[in-house]
Formats: sequence, C-alpha cells, structure tokens
Amino acid sequence: MSPIKDWFQNKNKYTEVSIDSEKRAVPDGVWCKCDACSEIIYQKELGRNLKVCPKCNYHFQMTADERLETLLDGPLQELDAHLRSADPLKFAAAKTYEESLLSAQESTGLSEAVITGIGEIEGHRLVAAIMDFRFIGGSMGSVVGERITRAVETATQQNLPLVVVTCSGGARMQEGILSLMQMAKTSAAIKRFKESRNPYISVLTHPTTGGVTASFATLADIMIAEPNALIGFAGPRVIEQTIKQKLPKGFQTSEFLLEHGMIDMVVPRKELRDTVAKLLEFLSPKEI
Repeated sequence: MSPIKDWFQNKNKYTEVSIDSEKRAVPDGVWCKCDACSEIIYQKELGRNLKVCPKCNYHFQMTADERLETLLDGPLQELDAHLRSADPLKFAAAKTYEESLLSAQESTGLSEAVITGIGEIEGHRLVAAIMDFRFIGGSMGSVVGERITRAVETATQQNLPLVVVTCSGGARMQEGILSLMQMAKTSAAIKRFKESRNPYISVLTHPTTGGVTASFATLADIMIAEPNALIGFAGPRVIEQTIKQKLPKGFQTSEFLLEHGMIDMVVPRKELRDTVAKLLEFLSPKEI
C-alpha cells in the first residue's frame, strides 16, 4: 500500500478546478448596497419597494421620472421643456460649464435639473415641479428658476394647486449672481400665487439645501419631508466651523425639523401619494 503522501502527490487522481471557472459574473445593476445599513438588495426588489430599503427603511434618491411615475395618475403634460441653460460667465474649472451641462444631459436624459408640467393626483388636476439630483446636484440655475417660476405662474393663471418635489444642493455656482437671483424670482411668483387661495404643497427630499431651501421650497402652505432627509441652508460641517460649537444629534434631519416646528409632517414614501391627494382634497377651494 502506497504511503499517504504519495497519494496526495499523485495529481492524476484529482480533477483540477480552475478558480476562474467557479466565478459567476454578476451583471452591473443587479444588486446594490444600502447606504445606511449596508444590506445587499436586489435592484428589482428595491424598485418594487419604491426605492426604500426593506431592512432599515432608508429612502434612496429617486429620479424625476421615477418620482412622476409613483406620484401622478398618468403622464405629465410638460411645460417649458425647450428652455436651456446658457453660459454667460464662461465659467471654467476642472471642466467648463458647457461640458458639465452636456455630461449631465447625456447621463440623465434630462435637459435640466427640474421637470415641470400639468398632471393629476387621484383625479386632482395640478401643476407639478420635480427636481432631479443627478443633474449637477439638482442645483438651481437660471433655467431651473425660470421653469419653477413659469410653473407657479401657470398654476396661478389656470387656478390650479401647486406641488413641488425638491432635491437640491442649492444654487448653481457656475452662474454666479444669476443663480442667486432665482431665489427672489421664485419667491415673488409664489407670493402672487397665494392670492389665488389654491394650496401649495412642498415635498422635501434628501437633500434639500442652499438657495432652494432659502426660497420656494420652504414657502409652501404645507411642507412634507421624507424620513431622515437632510434639509437646511448650509451643511452641518460648515455651521460647526462657523459657530465653533457641536450641533445636536440629528440636526437638519426631517425628524429634527418636525420636532422644532420647521415642517408640518414626515411621510414615508409609500404613503406620500395618498397624503398629498388628501391634502389637495381638503385644501382646494370648493365651489359654492
């Protein structure tokens, strides 16, 4: 009988398995990891769950198209889709502003960081504006401000409610003072809209910051936020560096703002459509 070491050394008795042959190629986009709890989630399951983590309830960002599909009854009658950003400052950093715009348009399929139009939520006709963070951080430049303003004016002229879903890093630095001017322009349009007595509902999603927070996002009759969304003007790190103090736990989250009376309600995404519909039913002027 052969020594056992000879048996192990006789490679012909074994079938060699290549490590590469056991690898299973997983196509991109099939799985993703939750940013909050690190759970590995099947993308189709995440989509069926309205992009909310089934384990920890973390709300992933939604695209403008996904938001429209889950919020409205049907397609949006889009307004002012022809408007395009110019480059008045000829801004250039690591890349030019024109290059940034082109890259964002190609990667998102959108022409700008907001889509506006006329649609319905459970039979209630309204004007909607939906922001998309993928487009240069959902930043507000001249076209975003102009589209929002025209949407508000359309709601005023047609005597319709207004629903705006925000998701933005703030003003668009590539347009300088022209971007900051959109804060005043959108705010003035909303002031005129409120004379119509129709409701303005703002849905604040993660993140809503900067000039968007400081203007139209927080001028609504009812302010709804998704769970654990970052909502504020300057970021927590900037504030801490400015005031030289440690901020409270959860500062600028939806729940913190609700506790301190800055917003009206925190609504999970699965309940958002029904909540907005009920508010429209309750707040819209009734014909006598």
